[in-house]
Amino acid sequence: MHRIVFLDRDSLQARVRAPAFDHAWQDHAASSEDEVVARLAGASVAVTNKVPLRAAAIARLPDLKMVAVAATGTDNVDLAACRARGIVVSNIRDYSLVSVPEHCFALLLALRRQLRAYVADVEAGRWERSSRFCLLDHPIGDLAGSRLGIVGYGALGRKVAQLGRAFGMEIAASSRSPVDDPGVLQLPLDELLASADVVSLHLPLTEATRHLIGARELGLMKPTALLINTARGGLVDEAALAAALLSNRIGGAGFDVLSKEPPLPDNPLLQLRLPNFILTPHVAWASGGAMQTLADMLVDNIEAWAAGRPQNVVA
Repeated sequence: MHRIVFLDRDSLQARVRAPAFDHAWQDHAASSEDEVVARLAGASVAVTNKVPLRAAAIARLPDLKMVAVAATGTDNVDLAACRARGIVVSNIRDYSLVSVPEHCFALLLALRRQLRAYVADVEAGRWERSSRFCLLDHPIGDLAGSRLGIVGYGALGRKVAQLGRAFGMEIAASSRSPVDDPGVLQLPLDELLASADVVSLHLPLTEATRHLIGARELGLMKPTALLINTARGGLVDEAALAAALLSNRIGGAGFDVLSKEPPLPDNPLLQLRLPNFILTPHVAWASGGAMQTLADMLVDNIEAWAAGRPQNVVA
């Protein structure tokens, strides 16, 4: 009988069906890194969304045979240590192809239409005191006719491109793989950054992509350009972004992710109180429909592994 332990069950607000094989399942609402070894003792399957599984912990878990990641990103799991032990690591793919792109455009539209600034004006009573029927203090831009630059043209990047086309945007992409979508202009990253009106990031976090966008890259962008990040916080140098926003080097930014989550109080982006910066707490993925799809795929992965046919394998 397999023992399955979900280390951070409260991170997934959806019904998780019981796997169709003999097993014992234990949930923990949340787990600290120090609690991992004790809680996974005797477990053959570890389920984690964001709880780290480091090499030192894996070495102390001789019964562990599978890590079922309840997310797409696997940077919290030491994949090399799992490979060395023959531990299968499976992740969830393409479950949020509606939720993340919609959140991306929620951030984009709020910034381009100056929603934060205008809502603040209304709440401060400025509209009531206006001599005109409307306030026109913050310039509004249209999406139609502007260039949307997508960095990372996988499944999510393509869905964002579809929405962009529906708004009448021109689509450019920077991708290691050839982009064969008609009407999508493939550009080197520097050229994309320099020409795009909106840059949206859709990359995994690896050593190669960490701080992909830093002071130099921000300096290439148009002073009116927006930077949207619903992928991973570590893709962007947060101190450099804060400096760019405070100096009006770029037009604005909408972020759903930070380099450390929950964030530390001294994160420079937490200190910003600007109408052209929006930060949401890593919720782009979290629509009810997306979470239920994730939960179903999570159990699919565990069942496939137990049947000797592992799927969505990353290690």
